[in-house]
Amino acid sequence: MKTRIIHAVAGTFILTSILLSIYVNQNWLWFTGFVGLNLLQSSITKWCLMADILTKFGVKD
Repeated sequence: MKTRIIHAVAGTFILTSILLSIYVNQNWLWFTGFVGLNLLQSSITKWCLMADILTKFGVKD
């Protein structure tokens, strides 16, 4: 369940920031890049801040 939530949050952040960059300001693409870098870092180090937050909220794997 935790992995599904993480993927949903990351996808929502990316899509939202792309829409904001189209309709508000192109600087929102920096947020898209930040999310992408966090996904890359998570795959390399096997550590994810969102997973730690969800664990503290009691979400099971």
